Amino acid sequence: MEEINVHHESNSTSSDSVEQQQSPSPEFLQRKIYFLMDQLKAMHAELPEKLQTRISYDLLTELANCVLNESIFDIVKALTELQHVTEKHLLKMRNQVENEYEIEVSDWRNKIKDAEELQHLLGLMKVKHKKKLLETDKKIVELMDQKVYDQQSTLQKAGVPGFYFTQNPKEIKIQMFLLDFLLRLSRLKYDPNKKQIAC
Repeated sequence: MEEINVHHESNSTSSDSVEQQQSPSPEFLQRKIYFLMDQLKAMHAELPEKLQTRISYDLLTELANCVLNESIFDIVKALTELQHVTEKHLLKMRNQVENEYEIEVSDWRNKIKDAEELQHLLGLMKVKHKKKLLETDKKIVELMDQKVYDQQSTLQKAGVPGFYFTQNPKEIKIQMFLLDFLLRLSRLKYDPNKKQIAC
């Protein structure tokens, strides 16, 4: 029992020293901002010229300062994972509509032997299927729009620059690139003694 207590005390001492190490100096933070800015400028340079003019140097600087708080990366990763899950679900939903139609067509082909009657029925089914597919696609677009709004709202509340509610496709495209920048930054580990290390 005593050994456990001694071990516990040594753990708390080591955690105290870790806490002290986790308090970065202003010089460290300044160097990290320079590192982040270098990364962001390189990403920015990869964009088409039209988009480069829409993402200002000031916005990049604000982003670099914002992600000094690395919990922003956790938010971005969680939102991205959620988006992927949603997209998979919506694709599954659309595929289900297609599969149901194919099964129904196959069933009627087996049941009806009269070619004329079958063609008439398949024609009606095709019209019905197209309508159902349009309704499904409309629902998917609405759900994706809602997902975009949720992302905008979450990132705006988290204080991430460049994110706000908009339905303007050009502005949404800019936000998508900013989100990509943040994801790419989240995969880098800053080491003050070295250049970037990809995780």
